[in-house]
Amino acid sequence: MFVPIFVAMDAIGATPLVIARTGELPLAEVRRQLRDAFLTALSLGTIFALDGRWFLDASGVDGPDFLIAGGLILLTLAVSDLVVGGGHEARGSLPLPDLGVVPIGTPLPVGPATLTTLLVLVDRYGIVLTVFAFVVNLLIAWYLFRRAASIIQLFGRNGLRAASKAASLLLAAVAIKLIREGIAAFLPPAAG
Repeated sequence: MFVPIFVAMDAIGATPLVIARTGELPLAEVRRQLRDAFLTALSLGTIFALDGRWFLDASGVDGPDFLIAGGLILLTLAVSDLVVGGGHEARGSLPLPDLGVVPIGTPLPVGPATLTTLLVLVDRYGIVLTVFAFVVNLLIAWYLFRRAASIIQLFGRNGLRAASKAASLLLAAVAIKLIREGIAAFLPPAAG
């Protein structure tokens, strides 16, 4: 039960994206953003584990719908970074943007793949074990994200700009994967 959440959350893959988003922020601000991200991800994942099935049933949304929607959101973020580029200053936002809730809290570690995985695991193993495995995985993600500051010092400003572009491409690829998985779930299985 731990491994499916670990794979869905993909904290290792999300760490470069966190670095790209927070690379030019002061350390105290990065810590605040990560605290907000952790609380957002914890709240969203726990609430979804408790009431997600009811919410999806009531709204008529299936897991694949959720994957496609999450993929489109991630793709929009990636394309925005690649086309507009230059970080939050180039986009004309505030000098200290609020990234903790979106995208660092959700959809990076707790996005459609993680939420769908939580629903499946709750049905299979129950709420207590699933939430426990989710919290352990979230603590691992938070630890990796906090270590990102050390990586930032290693690369420097220009290295971070290059890493930011690479991370945006990676984010676009993850988005396409989610969209593809969502669409594939609607297609009939191949005969053979």
